[in-house]
Amino acid sequence: MQASSSEDLRSTPSRNSSIRLGHTPIPVQSHRQSFTETLRGHPPSPRANRQPSLSQAQLQELLNNPPTAGSVDPNFSGRDWQTIGVGELCTSADVRWVEFDAGIEDATNILINSGAHVLLVRHRKDERAAHATYDYRDLTQYLLFATGQLQPDEDHLPIFTSLAKKAQAGEIIPLRDAKSLGNKEPFMTLPATANLTHAIEVFGGGVHRIIIVEEGTDNVVGILSQLRLVKFLWENGRNFPIIDALYSQSIKDLGIGSQLTISVNGDKPLKEALKLMNNEGLTSLAVVDNQWNVVGNISNFDVKLLTKASSAPLLDNTCIHFISVILSTRGMNDGKDSFPVFHINPYSTLAHTVAKLVATKAHRMWVTDSSSPSSSTTTNPNQLSQPSVPHPPTHFSLPQSNPPFIPLSSTPSVSASALPGANMAGRLAGVVSLTDILNLFARASGMHPTDPDERRRQRRRSSSSSMMRGSLDSARSSSVDVRDVKR
Repeated sequence: MQASSSEDLRSTPSRNSSIRLGHTPIPVQSHRQSFTETLRGHPPSPRANRQPSLSQAQLQELLNNPPTAGSVDPNFSGRDWQTIGVGELCTSADVRWVEFDAGIEDATNILINSGAHVLLVRHRKDERAAHATYDYRDLTQYLLFATGQLQPDEDHLPIFTSLAKKAQAGEIIPLRDAKSLGNKEPFMTLPATANLTHAIEVFGGGVHRIIIVEEGTDNVVGILSQLRLVKFLWENGRNFPIIDALYSQSIKDLGIGSQLTISVNGDKPLKEALKLMNNEGLTSLAVVDNQWNVVGNISNFDVKLLTKASSAPLLDNTCIHFISVILSTRGMNDGKDSFPVFHINPYSTLAHTVAKLVATKAHRMWVTDSSSPSSSTTTNPNQLSQPSVPHPPTHFSLPQSNPPFIPLSSTPSVSASALPGANMAGRLAGVVSLTDILNLFARASGMHPTDPDERRRQRRRSSSSSMMRGSLDSARSSSVDVRDVKR
């Protein structure tokens, strides 16, 4: 049984409101008006007056001992996980809808306010069939378009110019037209009766979610994501001995993850990180200091903090500053401070890694070795006591041709050392994603999935040839470290 792929990117006029983020430039004009030219006031970091609720020792204990798996579901006891139907893991309550004719602003408000990670797009409100999706990767791309960061190729210049003129005139931009900027996530479906073997085959290709439909129809009954499947196999691991036996082994011994890493220096402008994620087809990006120590993480999901005009100055401020805003916002929402916990080391067990992924709802964990001394971080004695992996003497780093970035003077600048828990990470040495873990489960169960690294290369080649580019050469020369790290 094969998953089906479809999309509808046709453009038709509509009458809804659109996100208006400053003046959207038209590429044929001689002057490109910036996002911030008509905006005033730079929001200070709300972290300045907050006190962390966990001590350094308490945080280290949390990092070393993440939450354990939940109770086992007796409905799956004694069953082969490969024969479980994908429909058994889904519920229609998770489905959120939006219509193609909805304005991009309305669609974004629904996405953010519903708490969903994706909206299914349909033609009419009485329809149960989905034809596309709208998620935070799409929102990132639209924000880059609205702020003049995307550059179309010659063939698609008329489409780009038409959308830019609408935005400048304050006209509505329906979701249908916004989707013409390009699809960032493949639209895949499976019938509810398909088993998890088929789901893993699709997820092994780097697809993050599958739309589940009724057998023989296009009616949607749920959404299955990589994270939901990993969480299910984690919580019910004792029902599946082949998978349960893997959890006690280390990442290094299992040989999973990728040595090809793409990171951004924390002193670089946030807009460069967003362009990089868009151009490389990434959902998150490691933020490092000058010694390649991981000091934070930026994901597409965090872009929801940039949808108000008052947030415009954040694009020109540093990635480190944006991380402080992310953590402070989480702290205000959760009632306590948050800390970056998106890292593991090569000797972390698979159980430790999966527990962190499930707890943080992240798509990947950065693999780090011992911290290296730098002006922005201090070495943690606890980290020094852990086994370290020799760092390769050479790596590929693109030259820096642009002048150094100077933070906005009216916005407080945040250093890497100011981030709580930042000195508990280490030097970036690799990455383990949900795709890697599901690929491991498939191989352990006798399947022959595609190599995740090859899929990543294909996805990046596909992204590199897409119609919309965010000045990648400039972004790379100023902010990117691309390294092939050997363990």
